[in-house]
Amino acid sequence: MKITFIGGGNMAIALISGLYREGFPASAIQVVEPFADARDTLAERFGVRCTAAVDAAALDCHVLVLAVKPQQMREAVAPLVGKLNAQLIVSIAAGMRLADISRWLGGYPHLVRTMPNTPALISAGVTGLYAAPGVNQDGRDNAENLLRTVGSTFWVNDEDQMDAVTAVSGSGPGYVFYFLEAMEKAALDLGFDADTARRISIETFAGAAKLAAQSSESLSTLRQRVTSKGGTTEAALLSFEAGGIAAAIEAGIKAAQSRGRELGDILGKD
Repeated sequence: MKITFIGGGNMAIALISGLYREGFPASAIQVVEPFADARDTLAERFGVRCTAAVDAAALDCHVLVLAVKPQQMREAVAPLVGKLNAQLIVSIAAGMRLADISRWLGGYPHLVRTMPNTPALISAGVTGLYAAPGVNQDGRDNAENLLRTVGSTFWVNDEDQMDAVTAVSGSGPGYVFYFLEAMEKAALDLGFDADTARRISIETFAGAAKLAAQSSESLSTLRQRVTSKGGTTEAALLSFEAGGIAAAIEAGIKAAQSRGRELGDILGKD
């Protein structure tokens, strides 16, 4: 399988790194990247072919990955119009709907929309995928195998669900960092030095997440196991509940979903 990336930014680098770790040959990867410094870095680091613009060689592939910012999508796909055969187009641009990309490509049907998150940069991501009706099983397998190089994957059956994917897992690392910032601040206020405050906050969160991932018990049960009646954990959780933190988190995630839909409308305008 040959893969061409349109755009050579961080997520493209993460995917190329994942492919490299899986033993995928550099000779089967190309990158279309307008900035010379970025092209030089990619070529030196991975040994892949880089070009400033889409050319015949770049189109000689099985998968085209649209790894550009959503605002740049229409301009990025313009050189592909009328030149595609049966290549699978995989978009990793947040908010971009397949109907809009397809329309800009003259009704092209072989499209998969994905939403990776930033832990993909260290191969610990989770990616939601949605395939247009024109994508066959081989196409779905190729898209999933590509994204699995940077973490776990899951499919949704309705593209509208991709806004929920964005709200929960796509934006989710931001929520985690927000919580960790508050935890770190509390640790500092309680007298820990900066390095220790950061370390114990991150390691506590990471350890709890790992425990949850390895347990068959519900999150509620795991929480109850560490919450003794009248104890310190209960005191903190009661304070969180009084502050409406759980409800605020739910409301925030729903706000992210709503904003995702709005951005889809904006980004898809002609």
